[in-house]
Amino acid sequence: MGYAHEYAAAIMHRGRVPMDPADYVPNWQDGPRKAKFYPGADSFPLPDAPYPADATLDRGLCTEGGPEDGEFDLATLSGMLRDSYGLTGRRLGVQANTDLSALPYYPLANWSRGSASGGGLYPVGVHWVSGPSGPVPPGVHYYSTRHHAMQRLLTGDVSGEVRAALGEGAPGPATDQYLVLSIKFWQNSFKYNSFSFHAVSMDLGACVQTWRMWAAARGLAVEPALWFDEERLAALLGVDPEEEGIFAVVPLKWAGYDGRSAEGTARVQAPAAVRRKDVERSRTVLTFDALLRMQAATSADATARPAPGALAPAAAHPVDPAGTEVELPPARPLETDVRTALRDRRSSFGRFEAQQPVTREQLAACLAAADAGSRLGGDTGEVRLAKLYAFVSHVEGLEPGSYAYDPERRSLWRVKEGRPGEFLQKNYFLANYNLEQAGAVLVPTVRTTAVLDAVGDRGYRLVNATIGAVAQSVYTAASAVDLGCGVALGFDNISYIEELGLEGTGEAPLLIMMIGNERPASADFRYEIA
Repeated sequence: MGYAHEYAAAIMHRGRVPMDPADYVPNWQDGPRKAKFYPGADSFPLPDAPYPADATLDRGLCTEGGPEDGEFDLATLSGMLRDSYGLTGRRLGVQANTDLSALPYYPLANWSRGSASGGGLYPVGVHWVSGPSGPVPPGVHYYSTRHHAMQRLLTGDVSGEVRAALGEGAPGPATDQYLVLSIKFWQNSFKYNSFSFHAVSMDLGACVQTWRMWAAARGLAVEPALWFDEERLAALLGVDPEEEGIFAVVPLKWAGYDGRSAEGTARVQAPAAVRRKDVERSRTVLTFDALLRMQAATSADATARPAPGALAPAAAHPVDPAGTEVELPPARPLETDVRTALRDRRSSFGRFEAQQPVTREQLAACLAAADAGSRLGGDTGEVRLAKLYAFVSHVEGLEPGSYAYDPERRSLWRVKEGRPGEFLQKNYFLANYNLEQAGAVLVPTVRTTAVLDAVGDRGYRLVNATIGAVAQSVYTAASAVDLGCGVALGFDNISYIEELGLEGTGEAPLLIMMIGNERPASADFRYEIA
């Protein structure tokens, strides 16, 4: 039993037993940048990329549509990056979060992005390793989110290094174009200390799921690899593995790739490495024992890709049919194009109002989207890891209570009767939401221990990436069906286990997702016309 089991237990109990360091206070004045900084690096802007109106979210979540056999080019890569992690707007609406007073000040502005992120910190770094089939000279590039540009970190074809690090049986097409996703821990740990590993691995899932939805709606495929030679890729990017983990690699099916570049890079003998160094803003950078131990535990044996079927014993349990089944109507169609849904996505932060209930069609759409996000694909296969529960307070034609969602029958099974508002609010740590005013609170669970037993400590990254993908799917679907949405980690996990009767199932409630209608005509700032 590895350290990830111990860390997972500490996360589940942190509402009752604080994690070390319990007295930690962030030094906001000495915080890091929200992206890496490479002074002097050459860069080139990425092109504008129109997005077709028929690339709907229904297709992006694979509830409709054809095969994903399209090919990437520079324009589609640009569009996918811009709509997922690029800056697309500014948040200045009046809301209940604690950072409201700082938002009008430009240096502290909250810039919105398509993907969700714990604490709005966006710690995922996107690197494009481009081979000879690409439209620019081969090399390693860093995606600068603030400029929507690629910064060149290394010149030369090193796509063979990535291919070798992935090894045999890696998901995705034969290619010489890869997206390598890293996480610089200090970008998150300065705020969340030991808890940060839990949060950043969800950030990874939210980013990858955005890509999967965006790409699938356009007939493209994104299949992430979570198992590979992490040490080799850290060396290629020139990063310290204790400070920055390599969490995923996404091979891209590229227009014009003919396989010849693989032959050329196979002959390269001396390994190359990025020599440019990210310049840290913080004068003091701290380390946290739990974070270091989790990075060591989850990066060990990183090349041991799970065999087909290895995750089957950790799949979500089917719904117990002992309760009362409540049928749901067909989900409201998600006809909004993915780009629009992503750009409209935001956290509600206290704006929920119960006077207008959620319709059952809207609830069905959000539940179906959550289920679609529960299978991350890539080298983890299509095993459904997450099971969904719903605490219903204000849904049209649905009695208040707690329910389990049956994705096969698209129905709900009652777990407990009665209004859940008092329980929800009592077990929420922060003051930025009134959970009772939400129409429903959706709760994904994963059998974390079973996943770790099946595939080892690296499975912790998969668990949380799955939860992040579920959250991103719900956020985007809520946007498409005109609902507000909020996601939070600050709740008493053990109380949810007790309330839902999960003591003997091994299911871990890892996140809560609130959906509902918002107060009409709340004050906001029209940044796009300013």
